[in-house]
Amino acid sequence: MLVVKAHAKINFTLDILGLRADGYHEVETVMQSVALHDLLEFFPTSGGTALTVEGEGVPAGEDNLAYRAAELLRSHTGTGKGVRIRLVKVIPAAAGLGGGSADAAAVLQALNLLWDLNLDWPELLSLGKKLGADVPFCLVGGTALARGIGELVEPLPPAPVMGLVLVKPPFTVSTATVYRNFDPGHAGRRPDNMAMIKAIKKKNISGIAAGLGNVLEPITTAMHPEIYIIKEKLLAAGAIGALMSGSGPTVFGITGTDLESAYRIAGRFFQENEQLLVTSTFVG
Repeated sequence: MLVVKAHAKINFTLDILGLRADGYHEVETVMQSVALHDLLEFFPTSGGTALTVEGEGVPAGEDNLAYRAAELLRSHTGTGKGVRIRLVKVIPAAAGLGGGSADAAAVLQALNLLWDLNLDWPELLSLGKKLGADVPFCLVGGTALARGIGELVEPLPPAPVMGLVLVKPPFTVSTATVYRNFDPGHAGRRPDNMAMIKAIKKKNISGIAAGLGNVLEPITTAMHPEIYIIKEKLLAAGAIGALMSGSGPTVFGITGTDLESAYRIAGRFFQENEQLLVTSTFVG
């Protein structure tokens, strides 16, 4: 048996540079792993893929990215080996936190070891890209700048340890719809990725908080004004910066250098129907 943690992610910045010829959007985003994670257990079998899920919000069959990752490896390598996977789901689903991508990345790495496939790093990254734009970052983890559709991942010096409060409202959003509604002429304030990277290198938490930016946030907020309200509530509770992660709807608040500050701010947050989670940045 092999046990692997699959860590969620947040976006410190997310900018869209344009529409590509292949129909995807060209992005530039500074991404960060967080301590919040799913747990996956792998049991070798004689053939096939079986997946059981403990937790809410995700299927156990072919629609699950973890299952698809295992089947992609089987078809790509032609191996006759199989696996039974137990997925303990903790990361909220369809939340902008990359939970499915993290699970897929964990499967690729774990089965490469468990099945003795000996795939090299570029090959794993290429397979990850086939599964989803965030999977390559989840394979790399830590702090990184991602370009292209997200598959070009440049590791950065680790961000300082920071407490985080994650707030997921009681609805989901369609990533495709959010990207489709993006209008570069009305993008508003664009994040300064180089300034963010500079703040990360200097371990400047105030600079990181001041540099948070996501061009998709106004689009999702226009559909769901609750996101703006959550941001304001986090700031009023004492967060030094707050931002929607990815295409949403989860909003994170940066709270300082330790978990104690995050728990204090979470205790002040007036919770209605939202899911409230306390975590921290994670560098592995």
